[in-house]
Amino acid sequence: MTDRFRFSISATDGKARTGKITMQRGDIRTPAFMPVGTAATVKAMKPETVRATGADIILGNTYHLMLRPGAERVARLGGLHRFMNWDRPILTDSGGYQVMSLSDLTKLTEDGVEFRSHLDGSRHMLTPERSMEIQRLLGSDIVMAFDECTKNGASRDEALASMERSMRWAKRSRDGFDSDAVHASKAALFGIQQGSLDQEIRSASAAALIDIGFDGYAIGGLAVGEGQEAMFDVLDYAPDQLPSEKPRYLMGVGKPDDLVGAVERGVDMFDCVLPSRSGRNGQAFTARGPINIRNAKFAEDTEPLDGSCACPVCEKYSRAYLHHLIRAKEILGAMLMTEHNIAYYQSLMAGMRAAIAAGTFGSFAKSFRADYLP
Repeated sequence: MTDRFRFSISATDGKARTGKITMQRGDIRTPAFMPVGTAATVKAMKPETVRATGADIILGNTYHLMLRPGAERVARLGGLHRFMNWDRPILTDSGGYQVMSLSDLTKLTEDGVEFRSHLDGSRHMLTPERSMEIQRLLGSDIVMAFDECTKNGASRDEALASMERSMRWAKRSRDGFDSDAVHASKAALFGIQQGSLDQEIRSASAAALIDIGFDGYAIGGLAVGEGQEAMFDVLDYAPDQLPSEKPRYLMGVGKPDDLVGAVERGVDMFDCVLPSRSGRNGQAFTARGPINIRNAKFAEDTEPLDGSCACPVCEKYSRAYLHHLIRAKEILGAMLMTEHNIAYYQSLMAGMRAAIAAGTFGSFAKSFRADYLP
């Protein structure tokens, strides 16, 4: 196999795995956390700062980029990597989740989803084929199949019908992706398992995806309000339903304790807006758990956000200063808080990779849970 896409597992500890995805734009160390660059930017961070935290890959958003500035425009400007000055791998989601969650009006058919833009009310149609085209125009390295994210609380019949539609769309995504030989020779395509909280439906989804054949497999339809216990119940079996030799990506997750629990259950890749969104709103993640820097008790606190963190923010700035910046709504506050949070997440992933390689992941997870207070 060429360096278009290669996944190798270097060590396991229980179900936890560490390894590497090799692509033409660089290696991705797993378990990996992908900062979310929704609109061609990880909010409040420069690309070089994101890379300096240890991130090997970021996520771009098909729905947002197709609406603004437009995939065709990004392509004319040299592709998403050049547009945003990020020369490492980029994974783009398919747009399906945002279509269903952000649009004022959607019409779901077998062909795809007709929706109204949340920006200006203009009407658009997103199909598996159009999603593949947009991701090609953006120049994505890892392309996600177009799917329907089953809503939380769906009945079994609803979850089954939704999953089966997603599997038909997965086949159309595969065909659409393969129809552009140039992009297919450089990028990878991931399928998305659906099935809500039902083990039998998820098993059928996994079988359908494996029959189609993908470079990697995502676990979708979680972190949509079901709670951590229910999510972990699904992760006790869902990763095992997917090929062990391919990367497993849990979409939209999550909190630090979610990540540790999911890696423990065999997941390799993650993305979530939480570290950046929380940072902008004054929440910092630390080894002892999250803190709200807005609280008055930090107004004269000269300690760093996290005494065990080696990021530049913790080395140079006090809690008191960050408290002031956030309370004063200064842009620098959002920048520094986000930088710390992304750095914390990357440090957590590095710690898990090292523990798996050393065969000490069990004690790592136990120590993490003893110290981290959600």
